[in-house]
Amino acid sequence: MSHSTLTALSPLDGRYAGKVEALRPIFSEFGLMHRRVLVEVRWLLALTEEKAIAEVGALTSAGRHYLLTLAEGFSLQDAERIKAIEATTNHDVKAVEYFLKERIGNHAELARAKEFVHFACTSEDINNLAYALMLRDARDSVLLPTLDKLIATLRQMAHALATQPMLSRTHGQTASPTTVGKEIANVVARLQRQRVQIAAVELAGKINGAVGNYNAHVVACPEIDWPAVSKRFVEALGLAWNPYTTQIEPHDGIAELSDAVRRANTVLIDFCRDVWGYVSLGYFRQALRPGEVGSSTMPHKVNPIDFENAEGNFGIANALFVHFAQKLPISRWQRDLTDSTVLRALGTAFGHTQIALDALLRGLAKLSANAARIDADLDASWEVLAEAVQTVMRRYDLPEPYEQLKALTRGQGITRESMRGFIAGLALPEDVKQRLLALTPASYIGQASRLAAEI
Repeated sequence: MSHSTLTALSPLDGRYAGKVEALRPIFSEFGLMHRRVLVEVRWLLALTEEKAIAEVGALTSAGRHYLLTLAEGFSLQDAERIKAIEATTNHDVKAVEYFLKERIGNHAELARAKEFVHFACTSEDINNLAYALMLRDARDSVLLPTLDKLIATLRQMAHALATQPMLSRTHGQTASPTTVGKEIANVVARLQRQRVQIAAVELAGKINGAVGNYNAHVVACPEIDWPAVSKRFVEALGLAWNPYTTQIEPHDGIAELSDAVRRANTVLIDFCRDVWGYVSLGYFRQALRPGEVGSSTMPHKVNPIDFENAEGNFGIANALFVHFAQKLPISRWQRDLTDSTVLRALGTAFGHTQIALDALLRGLAKLSANAARIDADLDASWEVLAEAVQTVMRRYDLPEPYEQLKALTRGQGITRESMRGFIAGLALPEDVKQRLLALTPASYIGQASRLAAEI
């Protein structure tokens, strides 16, 4: 079959291709090759700056510019050439090395440095840094900006609906009222916490040879402080240096990032399910889109599809993030290859997260609070004032306050009149009694409005 979005095996490259476009230059095989070339070029440049390695020598500004252009100007044609070389080598990192040697082999200044491409490196020296750069770019340039947009959207909703009273439903049953804005503010607070933790994860790297001991480095150039060179190099890439590794950087940072993103996604699964329920109750209306169909047979349907789509995609992403966190830090002895194929799926998890965030933002843009429906539920739930009344009774030492209210309200149909009648018969100070008589389910919201407004 010919390749198209309709014949793609993965929905990320098919149905949802347009929604993950920002991730394509990062997590595609092209993106991995690009960062491998960048690491190789930067390593070669770092070696030229070591005066103790006279054989490679310092470069002119023109020579440096040529090398940097190979990395920064990396093109699809360059990636295709590497792929062609790999068809012979059957080794993807070695193909990158040969590509660079091919590009500098006839260069008047750089030809002498050809054998310093990939000098003292194992493939994992290049790969761990390339993947760390990919994850950093995806987190900082795609995930966090989208998460910030969602947090800002939710904060605006929390403020706009800060004073709209709403019946709570602990265990699915009527409970002390809140406001719509306060419930959204809860999500904002949770997301902000997870956002901080996602941003704080250190993505580490190493460049220390076949088993992490600089074995070949020391034999070739014993006069150089290789750990110091390694540290400078990794940190210059904007990554955290890991001085203790086997052949592979142990991927603990990737596990930490996976867990952090998974937690944020879990918060949003919780939110999607709540909004779905509120739409079902009629607390939110959904804006209609001309031409859109809710059901193939029931014309009246306006389904909460965006929240369902988001929940499903967050779930797929989290299944992968759990696997990354559990599998990647484990490697037999000094190295096995089970991480290689798993790392290639990092973009899939970020892709499904991005699709979910996009769907959630789209769904929120369609919502409007149905104040009449929300208020009607409150007005039919006078039993929720039992908490307030029995708590005031406790303060003034009235007998068995909880038990009296339990007998009055549990399983009973409570009306405004029956609740007010009970309050009127209490031996309370008159001003306290009047405060309780003035209370309604809609006004019994504590500090909810303030909390929502302050988020």
